[in-house]
Amino acid sequence: MLDEVIFFDTLRQGLWVAVLISLPILSVALLAGLTVGLFQALTSIQELTLTFVPKLAAIVLVFWLSMAFMTQTLVAFFQDRLIPLIIGG
Repeated sequence: MLDEVIFFDTLRQGLWVAVLISLPILSVALLAGLTVGLFQALTSIQELTLTFVPKLAAIVLVFWLSMAFMTQTLVAFFQDRLIPLIIGG
């Protein structure tokens, strides 16, 4: 029973870390997609690269800006949660 509680609590924390890490990139991709889609609808330009390039540029920029946050979050999760479980503490 106790092992199941530890497993599910660790799984819950890991999923929350995944949500926190992916949130900046996914929100910027959504915002860029909506902006480009609105621009395309208003101007009737249906160019495929027009949707791809701005989204990719925004995602790469946000990824570059949030790499430190992502790394710190993952390292903290591993050091605080997973490594003690592996060691057995």
